[in-house]
Amino acid sequence: MLLGTVLVLLLFSAAPASAHAALRGTDPDDGSVVQRAPRHLTLTFTESVGLLDDSFRVFGPDQRRVRTGEAQHADGRSDTARVGLPGKLAQGTYTVAWRVVSADSHPVSGAFTFSVGKRSATSAQVDTGPDEDPLTSGLHDAARYLAYLAAALLVGTVAFALLCRPADTSPLRRPLVAAWWTLLGSTAVLLLLRAPYETGAGPAAAFDLSALERTLTGRPGLALLARLAVLLLTAAFLLRLSRRRDHQEPLMRAVGATLAVALALTWAAAEHASAGIQVPVAMTSSVLHLVATGVWLGGLVALLLTLRRASVDALTEVVPRFSRIAFASVTVLAVTGLYQSWRGLGSLSALTGTSYGRLLLAKLAGVAVLLLVAGYSRRWTARIAAPAAPARAAVPARVPQPVGASAEGREAATESGTESGTREPETSGEPESPDGPAKPGTGSGDPGIRRRLRRSVLVEVGVAAVVLMITTVLTGTLPSRAQAEAAQQAPAGALPPTTEITVPFDTGTGSVTGRGKVQVTLDPARVGDNGVQAIVFGSDTYLVVVPEVRITFTLPSRKVGPIDAELTDRGGYWSTNSVNLPLAGNWTMKTTVRVSDVDQVSVERKVRVEP
Repeated sequence: MLLGTVLVLLLFSAAPASAHAALRGTDPDDGSVVQRAPRHLTLTFTESVGLLDDSFRVFGPDQRRVRTGEAQHADGRSDTARVGLPGKLAQGTYTVAWRVVSADSHPVSGAFTFSVGKRSATSAQVDTGPDEDPLTSGLHDAARYLAYLAAALLVGTVAFALLCRPADTSPLRRPLVAAWWTLLGSTAVLLLLRAPYETGAGPAAAFDLSALERTLTGRPGLALLARLAVLLLTAAFLLRLSRRRDHQEPLMRAVGATLAVALALTWAAAEHASAGIQVPVAMTSSVLHLVATGVWLGGLVALLLTLRRASVDALTEVVPRFSRIAFASVTVLAVTGLYQSWRGLGSLSALTGTSYGRLLLAKLAGVAVLLLVAGYSRRWTARIAAPAAPARAAVPARVPQPVGASAEGREAATESGTESGTREPETSGEPESPDGPAKPGTGSGDPGIRRRLRRSVLVEVGVAAVVLMITTVLTGTLPSRAQAEAAQQAPAGALPPTTEITVPFDTGTGSVTGRGKVQVTLDPARVGDNGVQAIVFGSDTYLVVVPEVRITFTLPSRKVGPIDAELTDRGGYWSTNSVNLPLAGNWTMKTTVRVSDVDQVSVERKVRVEP
């Protein structure tokens, strides 16, 4: 049990080897200016993605939604998403909000911009729609956590009954039934919540029949349907298991192993292992890992229940068997866990530099607690496995008798052999345990040892359940490897970048308009055409009207400028949509505010213009 707990880190760190899709590029490019309106928008991802009815939302310069065609894969490639645009698009900047479902079943979303002819100023952010509904997301995560727990309990309890062969399996029947019904209910909830989880809608959308129909044709939905089918077969198997015969055990073990693998496949085929690098290896590793997880974690629960009711003789057989099974399970967990941790983390630096890595460190803290508890469990397990046996009475040795000897002669010979010391050696009633010779009164018959072992196993189960909860959160977190890959791509998921500069001024006149500040917005602060807006506030923080606001840009390092923005009074603010800044670098923005015919002031500020 100690070895199983030492390697529990690998058990829990492997589950979230996610491979969320990352946006590789867009056509048109994010932030680009095209002279002719494109006929299509095309997104390319790092892995295959599923499309939704509302995968694209396009907003024009007036912030109104643009009608688009149906989202499709470009040229039949599953790692692309494409949508058609109207034949004529007005000049200005367009915002594209997108949402797809990555191959590991997690929805991903973002936004980017492009401009037709020239950029237009963006005075307010565009509402690109919901990212996710907190209630839907919370219910979905809770159902996933219950599904993990129930599957582990179901697989582990059946494995304990078949492999450890306790004489009395009645304590295991109630957790088996509870695990089966919990897994059935959580799977049904996941099936209903799948559509609103993908679209970011509220839980009420779960009862939309058209959305449910689309769910049933997608990979995650088909995997959940397959899980329901496996659960029905498992119910028939459990009924047969309750009436099993000894000669049927090899067959029952084979059927049970097949069902456990099939159940694990419903996770591996639709989630983390099905996307990213080395998919065939990852699928095999994930199935083995999930089955070993169930055998270990569910077996601990079954052992805990058995300790309460099993007899002395039964414990001396069951505990060593479970120890051997646990050792085999953690060996599988070690190999698959190391591989899947490498696959999800990518680098050691990601342990502290990413959310994925920090969650992994949080699980390490839980594992440290498990290690402490496991030390106590091992001590009491060794005592249970080597109970004190009662001393056997001396048995006289059999003395060879002459052929044809009488009964009286045989009796005399036997007594003679006994008196001369020819007898079987007596056995000691204190067999040795891994911790040394067992002390008198120790073993499975000692209620104190059984009580201590039961408590330590109960703590192990509780801490493991908490760590599994952290794992559930981690399965929805962008893995470090995918995050590093996404960071190398063009920025996505943001509205047009803007730079806001506050320029204080004081003309020295002491009037309300003679002192205040100018709030300048440069959009998008990139090479090429930019929009500039300037709002003047007086000393009392209210908007004021001034005769003139002038802004020029100079790049001293390249001796470019001054470039006059040529602001126009828009009745409350000053703006322009076409200031061409041809080079990237740290520009000097000079703002001149004239408050009267003779009073004005100029203030300079540095502005960074990106390529």
